Amino acid sequence: MNYAIFRSEPIYTISDLSQIGAHNRREKTKYNSNPDIRVEESYRNIDLVPLDCKYVKGFRQLTKEYEKQHNERMKTEREDRKRTYTQMLNKSKNVVADELLFTATHKFFDNMELADIYEWANTCMDFVYEDLGYKKEQVLHATIHLDEETPHVHCVVVPLIKKFDKRTNTERYTISKKQYIRDKIHLSELQDKYHARLVSRGFDLERGIKGSDNKHIQIKEYKKITRKINHDLNVRNDRLDKAMSNLEYKMKTNKTIPFDKKHVIVEKDTFDSMNNVINESKKVMELQPKLEKVFKEVDKQSKDYNLLKYDNKNMQNEIDSLKEKNYELQKENNKLKSYVEAILRAIKQFFRKILLHGNEESKELTKGEIIDYYDKKDFNTQDVFHISKGTSKEDELFDYVNIPNKYKTYDRSQYKSRDDYGMRL
Repeated sequence: MNYAIFRSEPIYTISDLSQIGAHNRREKTKYNSNPDIRVEESYRNIDLVPLDCKYVKGFRQLTKEYEKQHNERMKTEREDRKRTYTQMLNKSKNVVADELLFTATHKFFDNMELADIYEWANTCMDFVYEDLGYKKEQVLHATIHLDEETPHVHCVVVPLIKKFDKRTNTERYTISKKQYIRDKIHLSELQDKYHARLVSRGFDLERGIKGSDNKHIQIKEYKKITRKINHDLNVRNDRLDKAMSNLEYKMKTNKTIPFDKKHVIVEKDTFDSMNNVINESKKVMELQPKLEKVFKEVDKQSKDYNLLKYDNKNMQNEIDSLKEKNYELQKENNKLKSYVEAILRAIKQFFRKILLHGNEESKELTKGEIIDYYDKKDFNTQDVFHISKGTSKEDELFDYVNIPNKYKTYDRSQYKSRDDYGMRL
């Protein structure tokens, strides 16, 4: 069976984008990390969406309005928060681009004409535009690699969109992969659509088992078979060696062989040894094609499996990157929590001072603010107790948050000049 393969690889930094560009556009003279690349055949690669410059430069051109928006915002930003466009992109929780990889298991491309490969690749691009929803101006570069064992398409997209910003009440640029691939469930649905599109165009491919590690299992099985055939081959080679040694010994010790023009006379033992050599040779020769066939199949399957290993490596890199981002976000979150707690403490003290020393109008307004903070869960019952204890708004606020009557102050005169939080619950 031949399987349709579609993967999405997020690109998180400008540096990563540059490296991927160098690989996809074959800007290196050697690829020691990937011996499958035949650089001498790279001229056969076909650009579906050409790019006449390096990836980073093309990215800057594609996102120039986003960069302009960022630079304008930085003009009014505090000095310690100013970031260059590249720094902002690298530190962002969003991707800078997304690499879409399309291919199939190796046998699918066996004996396929270039025109058919080109049609398959264009079907992949139709999926990018019609099913994923990218516009042509969002595609940085797309190419068919024909200089490796298995043809495949690399399509690098920049999910640049305009999104409504509630804070500024305006539409602003941002880069968001989730606008096109929301999560793993959505990705699986898209893989279904990709398979259906290929089949509708006449390409005989299977969807594949969702979430399976089928290729890995096949590799293990082939290794088992290979070990078995190798063992059999070694046994038969040993038997052939013994038979040959025995025949050589017989020939050396044999009496002079009488012969004429038509016949050769040999001893029966020697004749039997000759027959044994012939039989053992035949057995070895019978096994050789089987072993060759298995080795070829293993080689093809290994290449397909290497694609999955590449995918797994990228997934692990993504996980590591997310872990690092999560750690940074936690630190930032803890810092923000500290700021918020400090601000809330100041607000509580401010509200209490108003309830103790303000006029009736300001006290009434403050009471409303306290209730609002409580409803939003910024204040809890204990906060309301501390703020209002011993003030003229104590009864109303205690009743609102259900503080028991036993905590109410009966002689309020002693609290009029106090500027503290009173008793604790």
